[in-house]
Amino acid sequence: MTNEDLAREIIAGVGGDENIATLQHCSTRLRFTLADNARVDRARLEALPGVLGVVVGPQTQVVVGAKVADVYRAVERERSPKDVVAKRQPLTVKRAGSVFMEFVVGVFTPIIPAIAGAGIFKSLLIAAVALGWVAKDNPTYLTLATIPDAVFYFLPLLVTFTAARRLGVNIPLALGIVGLLVFPNFTTLIASGASVFGVTVPVVSYGTQVFPAILTVLLLWAVEHWVTKITPAPIRVFFVPLVCIIVVAPAMIFLLGPLGFWLGSLLTGAMLWLHATLGWVAVALLAGVLPFIISVGMHKAFIPPTVATIAATGRESFYNVSSLAHNISESGSSFAVAFRTKNPTLRATAISAGVSALFGITEPALYGVTLQNRRALIAVITGAVTAGAYLGLTNVASFVAVGPGLASISMFVDADNPWNLVNALVGAAIAWVVAFVVSLVLWRDSASTTLRVLAENAAVASDASVDTLTPDIAAEARVELRSPLTGRVIPLSHVDDAVFASASLGEGVAIVPSDGRVLAPAAGEIVSLLPSGHAIGLRTDEGIEVLVHVGIDTVKLAGEHFDAHVTQGDRVAAGDLLVTVDLDAVRAAGYDVTTPVVVLNSEAWEVTPLSDGPIDAGERIAALTSIKETSNAAS
Repeated sequence: MTNEDLAREIIAGVGGDENIATLQHCSTRLRFTLADNARVDRARLEALPGVLGVVVGPQTQVVVGAKVADVYRAVERERSPKDVVAKRQPLTVKRAGSVFMEFVVGVFTPIIPAIAGAGIFKSLLIAAVALGWVAKDNPTYLTLATIPDAVFYFLPLLVTFTAARRLGVNIPLALGIVGLLVFPNFTTLIASGASVFGVTVPVVSYGTQVFPAILTVLLLWAVEHWVTKITPAPIRVFFVPLVCIIVVAPAMIFLLGPLGFWLGSLLTGAMLWLHATLGWVAVALLAGVLPFIISVGMHKAFIPPTVATIAATGRESFYNVSSLAHNISESGSSFAVAFRTKNPTLRATAISAGVSALFGITEPALYGVTLQNRRALIAVITGAVTAGAYLGLTNVASFVAVGPGLASISMFVDADNPWNLVNALVGAAIAWVVAFVVSLVLWRDSASTTLRVLAENAAVASDASVDTLTPDIAAEARVELRSPLTGRVIPLSHVDDAVFASASLGEGVAIVPSDGRVLAPAAGEIVSLLPSGHAIGLRTDEGIEVLVHVGIDTVKLAGEHFDAHVTQGDRVAAGDLLVTVDLDAVRAAGYDVTTPVVVLNSEAWEVTPLSDGPIDAGERIAALTSIKETSNAAS
């Protein structure tokens, strides 16, 4: 599937072009603000090749991995931007938190490349000093050091730009007002005791600060919106910005600026207090829970206090250090899965994800490997906690705000303490080795007891079916199976279960269902129906053993949300109702409803899929040709 094809499918999956209000992207995710989240077809999105995961919320996130920039551009080319307004929803405490997180992500995600590039460049300069290649007072060093310093000093303006764009505020006006905080003449004046009408302007250093800019843009949004509504159209072009400057600028220098500085200092103090109080335990605990925090995008909330801490103290020993332990653990666990699995699709995914995680990008590993496989996740948590404890005990610190990984390891270079980098490398090695070994020991290609029993039952029933077929049946070289469900057909290799995806139970296809009525794919006998009702074994009149397995790991539901309409031994016709399932309830319980349809004795039948994409129950889904008949004809 090309990026353009994927883009078209993603647009359709989020409810169409007309449902997209805004679109952004970070290092691995497309981030949509939609008019109506209820229109998102999550199952359709998750079934797309190249989509690693989907998070539906105030900001719907489609995880596509390292190729996110290419897919983003393809989506932008395919869509026709419209003035779409997101659907108003009641403001609850939970929703308020979600809206706040969405705003934080929207503000800080676009500036990460600037921070990351400047941060790594600065860390390389620090490394050059530590290695004795250049002195701190060398003119070359001093000149080059101003390049990353400028990015961080003017961070208030970068944040102003992204916040204004996020809120729909006049961007040049916002930059003009907030620019006052870093205007040299202004900073010189307040340092010498400036005042307005006898009121002294608070003395605050605003370079590298982010919260004063954010609070100012929020006030500007409110003022601009209100003044625009009450101002006649002919004079808006000058009157609205004039009022905004008169109201917002003084409020910024007397109230919002100092308040934002205090807020940043408070967050910095909170992180320092937490680390000082719990020490290495805090680092280890955060490293262990990061898989879950990152999976919902909440890790972006750590960016402001991390940046503020480095700006205030020159170092950070909590979030970045925990991230190093977690990122490298994801890599180790993924490589172990690649080594152990017999599923070629999962192996390729795990290798790619392992490399990405090694360089600090963990979403491909999280969504493609570890969150879907409990044993791999246990290995990640074990490696992260162990490495986090070591890094915390050795007081490792980072000196720039960038995602930790192999490419950015210089962020731990300390010219005054060479052991800081050594301990960071040792911690990274511990994370990788522990996660790799634990995953290597624990890993099993998933196969539930239910599947094994069902396969064995079917095998017993079919021991003689191939060899003892009557001549009339054997002569029926081609048999067609009908879709047991309405939904979307995907290749079996795309199923998130190694046993099905590797075709170790047999060849077939899979369906992402949109309706919970499960019909018989052919006429025959129900040879297996376990009490859970989620898996049905059918032996057709031609001797074909068909397994319809509704959902992945749904055996754990113990029959909840499933209602069987047949019993083992019943005769059924094609299209008869076998089972009904409450798909929404199964999804809400946290289970994938993708339904494999597998020919268990496919060593005797060549399986040819006949459909790909949307399908209605009862339509042709696969053609089966007798291998015995084919070989006889060839001879």
